[in-house]
Amino acid sequence: MKSIFDKVSYDCSKITTESYSTSFALATKMLSSSIRADIYNIYGFVRFADEIVDSFHAYNKTNLFNKFEADLKIAIVEKISLNPILNAFQHTFHTYDIPFDLVESFMKSMRMDLTKTAYKTEEEYKEYIYGSADVVGLMCLKVFVKGDDVKFNQLKEPAMALGSAFQKVNFLRDLKADFEDLNRAYFPHADLTELDETSKKLIIDEIKNDFQLGKKGILKLPEEAKFGVYTAYKYYYKLLQKLEKTPSLEIKNTRIRVPNYQKFGLLAKSYFNYKLHLV
Repeated sequence: MKSIFDKVSYDCSKITTESYSTSFALATKMLSSSIRADIYNIYGFVRFADEIVDSFHAYNKTNLFNKFEADLKIAIVEKISLNPILNAFQHTFHTYDIPFDLVESFMKSMRMDLTKTAYKTEEEYKEYIYGSADVVGLMCLKVFVKGDDVKFNQLKEPAMALGSAFQKVNFLRDLKADFEDLNRAYFPHADLTELDETSKKLIIDEIKNDFQLGKKGILKLPEEAKFGVYTAYKYYYKLLQKLEKTPSLEIKNTRIRVPNYQKFGLLAKSYFNYKLHLV
């Protein structure tokens, strides 16, 4: 039965989320059950595309990416795919009428990672961030507002800002791996071979501005989504605070993380604030 295949597809997206990101999976569990599966579906799709360009070094990444992109387009047109991740995603895509230009922008940024190693201008940097992060926030927002275009347009800018903040925190945290393993440098105003406290502060301040705008949107989200998104916000902001306190030399030489006990502490505090209507 098709319903069994669809359930298997959704389960694959959930397993993908839980396997690749315990933090995002934890935040997603805090969403209402009515939208939780759709966020797993979006994450599964973007994670698979990202894995092709970041991890499959022993294979022809361009060929793999081209095939994935072709299968994606077929899945959206035919509303089914034998790739369970794409089958799950196309369901969410059609259910919430996600604009295809958001998907195209995401795939464009992922394709950049196949060949581009440095973003030397603000224009290049912003284009990449928009496609790799902002549009993911917008796809999730489509789910959160359940197709309400008025609400979507009201929250569009904060959703993009929050997506940018999450992505930039990841860039700063993964500085060593991106530069040494993938030969990539995303921040145009920082020489990553000689990252100093001044350039680090520029990056931190930029991310704080994104978080400030993003938080304003969280306060206006529907109740089904508010606590889950707030949980993700608190986790990433905590990670940013740890990065801010970490000397630039150490950031270049290690991967900063939030231990599990702190994650659960943040979850408890977030729930307390939520219940007291502090968010």
